[in-house]
Amino acid sequence: MPEIYDVVIIGGGPAGLSAGLYGSRARLDTLIIEKSKYGGQTTTTSELENYPGSIPNCTGPSLSQRMKEQAASFGTKFVKDEVASIDASSDIRIVKCKDEQYHARTVIIASGAEPAMAGFKGESEFRGRGVSYCATCDADFFTDLDVALIGGGDSALTEALYLTKFVNKLTIVHRRDAFRGTKSLQERVFDNPKIDIAWNSIPVGIVGDEIVEGLNIKNKLTGEVTTLEVNGVFVFVGLNPLSDFLKGFVNMDEKGYILTDDEMKTNIPGVFAAGDVRQKTLRQVITAASDGAVAATAAERYIAGK
Repeated sequence: MPEIYDVVIIGGGPAGLSAGLYGSRARLDTLIIEKSKYGGQTTTTSELENYPGSIPNCTGPSLSQRMKEQAASFGTKFVKDEVASIDASSDIRIVKCKDEQYHARTVIIASGAEPAMAGFKGESEFRGRGVSYCATCDADFFTDLDVALIGGGDSALTEALYLTKFVNKLTIVHRRDAFRGTKSLQERVFDNPKIDIAWNSIPVGIVGDEIVEGLNIKNKLTGEVTTLEVNGVFVFVGLNPLSDFLKGFVNMDEKGYILTDDEMKTNIPGVFAAGDVRQKTLRQVITAASDGAVAATAAERYIAGK
């Protein structure tokens, strides 16, 4: 007879770890399945100024580790595996992974999202050879070099500021004539002497053979193409939900984000979704943690009502 968990959580980012904490504190037998790093996208964040109560110099990896330890202290179990599908045809759901199958009364999908590609020529070919999606991971490789950064939201501006601790010069390439990031971040970017901005511009293609030696950019208003002499290109243009393995199982929007109600319920009874993988207006650590808490509480109520 296989072990039956009260809650199986798919994903060990802030949403999954929060759900694990709340589930375990409610005395639910809780398992988190994570295929990669605990903390998800948070582990690529250099600073967390906007997480309430965060300590000075709080980083994504350090917060993620504390979240995991806290969930574990209340009894949350962890396993490394990759989910392939979910069978919810009976009251005991089966989460089918590459290595094992896990049985649960409820499932919380917190698989998160991954960085979106900007779509310029050479982006895929030079990934890991000068093109990066993680400033925290790769900034040190570009010490005293010139780099470009694509994007204009909170993540892009935050990582631009972090990169200036390492690089000689950074050029932000933004397709609009104004940033979308918060005003406080914008002010810091404008005040930073290491940062230049190419407004109304889009990346066209990488210049280089084995490594990045430049980036061609196009001004959307004039059509002029110019070359930035850079050795690295950092891309922060949004996220794509990690939900392909669930297509046809739960309702999603056209982008692949899972549709839920305010209690994180999907269209499948006993199956919930939380964090960046679900359709929502704000994707931040704090909203992911909130989703996880709500999902675990809803799962507890679902089990109690059976």
